[in-house]
Amino acid sequence: MDLVVMGVGVMIGAGIFSLAGRQAATMAGPGVVLSFMIAGITSLLVAFCFAELSSALPTSGSAYTFTYVIFGEVWAWAVGWALVLELLLASAGVSRVWSLYASQLLTDLGIRFPEPLASITGRSEGFDLFTLFILVLLTAVITLGARIGLRALRIIVAAKLLAIGAVIVVGVTHFDQRNLSAIPVPPAPAGASVDALHSPLLGLLFGQPGAFGWFGIFAASAVITFAYIGFDVVATAAEEAEDAPLSVPKGIIRSLIVTTVVYIAVALVMVGMISYDRIDVEAPLANAFRAAGEGFMVHVINLGAVLGLTTVVLVLLVGLTRVMFSMARDGLFPRSLARVNRRYHSPTRVTLLIGGVAILLAEFVPVLTLEPLVVIGTLFVFVAVAAGVLRMRRTMPDLPRGFRVPFSPFVPVASIAACLWLLVNLQIVTWLYFAAWMAVGLLVYLLYGRHNSVLSGNDRATAPVGSGLRGRHRR
Repeated sequence: MDLVVMGVGVMIGAGIFSLAGRQAATMAGPGVVLSFMIAGITSLLVAFCFAELSSALPTSGSAYTFTYVIFGEVWAWAVGWALVLELLLASAGVSRVWSLYASQLLTDLGIRFPEPLASITGRSEGFDLFTLFILVLLTAVITLGARIGLRALRIIVAAKLLAIGAVIVVGVTHFDQRNLSAIPVPPAPAGASVDALHSPLLGLLFGQPGAFGWFGIFAASAVITFAYIGFDVVATAAEEAEDAPLSVPKGIIRSLIVTTVVYIAVALVMVGMISYDRIDVEAPLANAFRAAGEGFMVHVINLGAVLGLTTVVLVLLVGLTRVMFSMARDGLFPRSLARVNRRYHSPTRVTLLIGGVAILLAEFVPVLTLEPLVVIGTLFVFVAVAAGVLRMRRTMPDLPRGFRVPFSPFVPVASIAACLWLLVNLQIVTWLYFAAWMAVGLLVYLLYGRHNSVLSGNDRATAPVGSGLRGRHRR
């Protein structure tokens, strides 16, 4: 149950109150419900693959460790570097959104800050006091130990699910089926004036696709995949879970199913309450309730968003801590980052480093514009994990598994195909940024990781516990 709470805590955030409305208004119309289904099914296929690998290799590090055992160090570094991009940018970006919602909640409740403080709170760019506060607070919670963070996570997840339940129940009373039948007509294909860098990669193959219609539904599903990011973080807690080969797969799959049902329910309520062409993209669900005369629900939505984002940032930071801890334990990052504090029983050094970098990113980089980079990093990792299932079935068929992907190899192949389809719906500029990030990662590996890793032969006495798995695989 703790693993399910962890998965739900990281996947259900403020996006549940805004993402459906924004994509319905600008890209998919009422078909946004199908977009959530497509993204959810894609994530579920990948979740089966994560479940099998985590049951066979229940060690900290998630996809990074899986790739290390199955494909070797170079590919493991690439996946780990992509995970760092995904989790670090996500934690920085979500903390910035947390500040916006927290500021709006206090404003709606009539709480005002004096001018010097008001000018540095609730900002989308530049120094923001609330962003600094939430990152410092959650970094401290993680540093003090996993049990403290888990207790806080249980309480906050329960509270935000109550808020979401209220949104669904009240929203259903204003549901109008006619809003679902207002199917938008796709516009004519865009001309040469469209910025090519900000068009989907798919446009290189089939011309510039416009919004709405099936192109819009699939393009929206690629963006909505961001909402499902996080179920893979559950696998990073494998070394801290009881009976990990069985409990981790259950935690991954069950948390994703709960999240998918909740997302689809909220999306259906959203497009049923108001016609897609009247949705306010700035605060879609809140303004829909205002229009319906349910102004009190705006406070519930803002409170639910603040609670939801708190758990998202918390679990993202925990997951990134475990990934970088595993990479440092293997020598790809400085091994001092893999030391566990005897008092708090947690890797405090790497936690403080991650918290500090997340603060710098959130305060000095326009992270809200980099959301697609989180998606592309995640989908890259998903493809590697699905491919890992296929390879491990051939190279390690007798390795004990607490869970096996059903209908293999169809499910792993379908996972790869679905992820690739979502990838080609991302903008060309996102691909260029991702290529630049991976190029920097390759340079870091060649200059440091290759010469200091466990497999390089340097300081083999410090070989991590997980390296025994890799040793058996090589033999």
